[in-house]
Amino acid sequence: MQIFGHRMKTMKDHGITLVELIIVISIIGILAVALGFEFTGWMGSYGVESQMKEMYVDLMNARARAMQRNRAHFVNFPDATSYRIFEDTDPAPDGDGILQTASDTQVLPTKTIQYALTWSGNIAFDNRGLVSPMGTIRVNSTANPDYDCIVLFPTRINMGKWNGSCVAK
Repeated sequence: MQIFGHRMKTMKDHGITLVELIIVISIIGILAVALGFEFTGWMGSYGVESQMKEMYVDLMNARARAMQRNRAHFVNFPDATSYRIFEDTDPAPDGDGILQTASDTQVLPTKTIQYALTWSGNIAFDNRGLVSPMGTIRVNSTANPDYDCIVLFPTRINMGKWNGSCVAK
């Protein structure tokens, strides 16, 4: 190619230089590292949200089952990293409203969870689906998820984000 009588060198003539190649590789490396850190942070918050959503579904199912079967159901938290659901069947046929893990029917196998909860004890759903006790189930996490707590009211179960208290979303 000629401009004003001088021949210009084009990329066809010489290819790419080593400096250009190093610059492109450096930019790709910087972007890969930046995106890698963002991805690990996203995975942490996704894990917490996934756990809280799964627990919310299990609580709602226990509540619906209590109303459908017309007998109390319990969510038992034997420790901070697991829970299980029981149907009140002892004494037969309708139970006594008291959780007896040895003799009541377990309707959900023990679920082990990755992120420890701040809740301890049991949650009871009576035959009308009312929850007791009221309170907040929460995960302590530095991942900053959108949902990291569940607040229990007698007639409602809401998911939310912890900000000194569980703010429903």
